[in-house]
Amino acid sequence: MQAVLLTRGENGVPHAALTDLPESELMEGEVTLRVTHSGVNYKDGLAVTGLAPVVRRWPMVPGIDLAGVVEVSTDARFAPGDAVILNGWGVGETHLGGWAERARVKADWLLPQPAGFTPAQAMAIGTAGYTAMLTVLALEDHGLEPARGKVVVTGAAGGVGSVAIALLARRGWHVVASTGRPGEAAYLKELGAAEVIDRAELSAPGKPLQKERWAAAIDAVGSHTLANLLAGCRYGGAVAACGLAGGLDLPTSVAPFILRGVALLGIDSVMAPIPRRQRAWQRLAEDLDPATLARATTEIGLDGAIEATRQVVEGKLRGRTVVRVG
Repeated sequence: MQAVLLTRGENGVPHAALTDLPESELMEGEVTLRVTHSGVNYKDGLAVTGLAPVVRRWPMVPGIDLAGVVEVSTDARFAPGDAVILNGWGVGETHLGGWAERARVKADWLLPQPAGFTPAQAMAIGTAGYTAMLTVLALEDHGLEPARGKVVVTGAAGGVGSVAIALLARRGWHVVASTGRPGEAAYLKELGAAEVIDRAELSAPGKPLQKERWAAAIDAVGSHTLANLLAGCRYGGAVAACGLAGGLDLPTSVAPFILRGVALLGIDSVMAPIPRRQRAWQRLAEDLDPATLARATTEIGLDGAIEATRQVVEGKLRGRTVVRVG
């Protein structure tokens, strides 16, 4: 089967190559799939470039999500011919991932392909879009709604940011898009952003408590950006944090939490339980306009995936990139 394979060089730097991989290399699992589509996510970029220790099993097939068709199943929940999707669970990190024409995985990791989506659309949403939906749900569960004020989205032109903007705008939020790519302003407004600001407004060290600017925020950056989002949050607001593109650190104080009652909501998509995943995909089916999703999506072949990962970590990819595998 054709696959992108990561091997570890003598200096520890990963080497990625498109190769023919024997199907005997597939790992244990109850379900064997013919993979049709995957995606390019920021974590895939970290894995392929070696910028972070994402991969913990070598060699590795990257691709933290996939859509495919069941070929063999020893689990009664799935039968040959079923269309399924997978996000996270360590795939592409400790278990061979979606950038191969076949995958063998645990049945517990799979969801039926969500109604109303093609496999390509499901991966156009992918882990980034599914994560974006988890952040929106977290803000709503905290009691936040558009009447409370503005919401700011960082990393706005990326995968999580693009889908988050579209989802929030559809629900009536006044969305402020923060980006380091001013040339993408028109694209962000097409998605539904009401304002576009330069990420420099948030990326430098700031005061621990600042002017109240927004009721809510979705952050894929971390570090000083997350600290400034917290510092600029209105009383009773919340920030949903789901990424670390700017760093793992959080140089802040307790001031926003104890003086304004601001909440920091951590979002994990990798090990999220099945009911939470089902809820997210159901809301995606309700809220995400297919035409908007198409504007935010680029499709490439498996032979273009390696180069795409270099672009995603450099912040050069717009929206979502789907990998056509099979």
